[in-house]
Amino acid sequence: MLIRLRHWLTRSGIAVAVFVALAATGVGANHAFAGYAAIVVDQATGQVVHERNADELNYPASLTKMMTLYLLFSAIEKGELKLNSPLKASAEAGKQPRSKVGLEKGDTIKVEDAILALVTKSANDVAVVVAEALGGNEDRFALLMTQQARKLGMKQTTFRNASGLPDPDQVSSARDLALLAIALRRDYPKYYRFFSTASFDYNGLSFANHNKLLGRYRGADGIKTGFTQASGFNLVASAERAGRRLVAVVLGGDTGHQRDRQAMRLLDGAFGVGPMPRDLKVADRGPLKVAERVAKKKAGQIASKALDLAPQGDVEGKRALSMKGATADLPASKKRFSIQVGAYDSELAAEAAIEKVSLKVGELVEGTATDVSPVKRKRGKMLYRAAFLGLSKGDAYKVCKALSRTKVPCMVMTMSMAYDNPNKRVASLKP
Repeated sequence: MLIRLRHWLTRSGIAVAVFVALAATGVGANHAFAGYAAIVVDQATGQVVHERNADELNYPASLTKMMTLYLLFSAIEKGELKLNSPLKASAEAGKQPRSKVGLEKGDTIKVEDAILALVTKSANDVAVVVAEALGGNEDRFALLMTQQARKLGMKQTTFRNASGLPDPDQVSSARDLALLAIALRRDYPKYYRFFSTASFDYNGLSFANHNKLLGRYRGADGIKTGFTQASGFNLVASAERAGRRLVAVVLGGDTGHQRDRQAMRLLDGAFGVGPMPRDLKVADRGPLKVAERVAKKKAGQIASKALDLAPQGDVEGKRALSMKGATADLPASKKRFSIQVGAYDSELAAEAAIEKVSLKVGELVEGTATDVSPVKRKRGKMLYRAAFLGLSKGDAYKVCKALSRTKVPCMVMTMSMAYDNPNKRVASLKP
């Protein structure tokens, strides 16, 4: 698709200009804070109601997709695309790690479905489709993203990809992300409504919005969540009460539930219906590993880094490494059990099973890791196991007991068996 943005980018030489400018400023030099940061801003006045570490560099994770959507809305507004315009998936898009909707090379997705997939599922494959349609390739599109960030006053933000997959040079701050959230509603109010979408149906699967403040916090109407191992759990949330609209940003939470509670308390404090909460005490994650500089070229390794696979319910999936030794990233030593909720013919079906379970028993699996991993059967048939990792023995059996009432298969395994011999059954409850 020949989009004017792409031609303008190529002709103007902006790729070189932006690269040189960013190199001169030293932005994104692998020194992100990766800790707790927060800010609450009145969207009408720009007044900062509350802030903590708001200018510290952090990894935005899938909050990155807010800028991807900003540029997509811009293209629609300029008439370069329509909501029903088809976007074609490349091989590069198809090989992106989860979270995704399962596009393969040659598939097409309508612009409106692309928007909904980014807002609800936080689909990495769709982010690349959009990037290639608007910028020619993802690297050029990332330069456009960074240039637009500067125009919006986001002085500390550098983008390296359209999805938020790990890159040590892709950084932002709570203040910059609040500016972007405000700009999205101010500049594209017609399309901002997409951020309040509760769920999205695509290719026979239903994806609930990862933003759990929707329908849970009075006045909440958007906008985006994000998670990687290096960033922790991030959220940009918007809410309106009595004609006053606020945007709250929380970065670096240890769990999705903790992050969501903090955001709601910050909004309560800013709306004057409760005290401002204390700062979150979060894990010291340290800098993103230099090895992750090659993340985009090693999509299989990226998948093991727990990027934005956020199952439904109150849990936002903190994926574990699908290999031996993965338990190093899991909760404390007593939580050495996992539950398997079935084995399926495809990765998408296994992901759908995890999301279904999270909808049914979200509170019981809150804070656990999720895993979709291949299991090779006899005669070469490949199945994909869906599992929740990092539970205590008691909690694992409690979850399976709850699922047994809903006709969902469930078996309890030790963590070592989950990785050393995923087919070995330890205990189960018949559905």
